[in-house]
Amino acid sequence: MNPMVFAETERLILRGFAQDDLTDLFEYLSDPDVVEFEPHKPMSMDDARTNLKWKISSNEMIAVELKSNHKVIGNVYMGKNDYETLEIGFVFNKAYWRQGYAKESCEALISSAFGRGIHRIYAECDPKNINSRKLLEALGFEKEAHLKKNIYFWRDADNQPIWKDTLIYSKLAE
Repeated sequence: MNPMVFAETERLILRGFAQDDLTDLFEYLSDPDVVEFEPHKPMSMDDARTNLKWKISSNEMIAVELKSNHKVIGNVYMGKNDYETLEIGFVFNKAYWRQGYAKESCEALISSAFGRGIHRIYAECDPKNINSRKLLEALGFEKEAHLKKNIYFWRDADNQPIWKDTLIYSKLAE
């Protein structure tokens, strides 16, 4: 069964995940640089296999596939929330950073979402994640808030939370 296609661009197919995506998914989710700001550590092959099962079952996780060679180079999250709102997030293979793929895929998905009647799309971002901040701003998102020490993913050696700040960006339908 072929996965659902959400959108296509000149260089990309934006589609649901499939079993054949495991090697590509593992390649980027096992990279410490790629997952530096994610709520999980670099994944083992077994972790990636479990993650892929979840991605396949979700219509909110969108694989970004190169048309040229059918390699999955990342994923975009488009999570449904109340009040015609979506949350967007993205993770891309480091070998494909700074080539416009993330912007190209997000633009297509944002345009499609607004075309379907979505009113607002927002993103949460670690203030230290300069690449994500720049991408969100290039996509026309505006910073709405800076939440101070509102979340933690890890604990220190004394089992104390390692608190992090969060920036919230949003874009409204035009």
